[in-house]
Amino acid sequence: MAETAAPANSAQKNLSLRVSPAAPLGEAFESGSVQGVVELREVSFLTMVGLRVDRNSHAGQRIAAVTGGLPAACGSVSGTGDTSVLWLGPEEFLVVAPTEAHESLGGDLIQALREALADGAGQVVDLSANRTTFELTGPRARAVLEKGCSLDLHPRVLSAGTALSTEIGNIPVVLWKTGGESFRIFPRASFADFLGRWLLDAMREYASPEVP
Repeated sequence: MAETAAPANSAQKNLSLRVSPAAPLGEAFESGSVQGVVELREVSFLTMVGLRVDRNSHAGQRIAAVTGGLPAACGSVSGTGDTSVLWLGPEEFLVVAPTEAHESLGGDLIQALREALADGAGQVVDLSANRTTFELTGPRARAVLEKGCSLDLHPRVLSAGTALSTEIGNIPVVLWKTGGESFRIFPRASFADFLGRWLLDAMREYASPEVP
């Protein structure tokens, strides 16, 4: 007798119905990437939570206990494990966590943050559908970004572990340097197609065999 697949649970069904903002560009990202030079992919459906809270307040301290800390200065990133917290302003932060942390998939991160805020001054807002995530990696990743980003991206200025609000190709984003040759870019979902195509165009010269 042929085996039948186990029925999908509600979390699996929820995930299977999602379409990421840059999904139509998936094949273009793959074909436009040059292995070992510069590569682009979309990291779909990360859990993102917007926080507004005074990090020095009791509510801020309770939230910090959930996230593994709240960053104290512009560009700083804190967190623990797979959960990171990016500084956006003196009392504004973006929590970035794995897909499965979202409540629609059985995760409890957002609820835990709401409970930590309790009746304190501030906000906890689910922004998971507000942005998507592009990951740009490789020794030419910085050169690609420099074509449309006014930040000084040299390693002596922008070190790994720094996240800043900026523009790339005139599109507002949060840019997070996750490693020596790796960046995560967070555009709003409505700008994902435009920015994805802009990045592909900026990468095109490195696909040429004449480029070392």
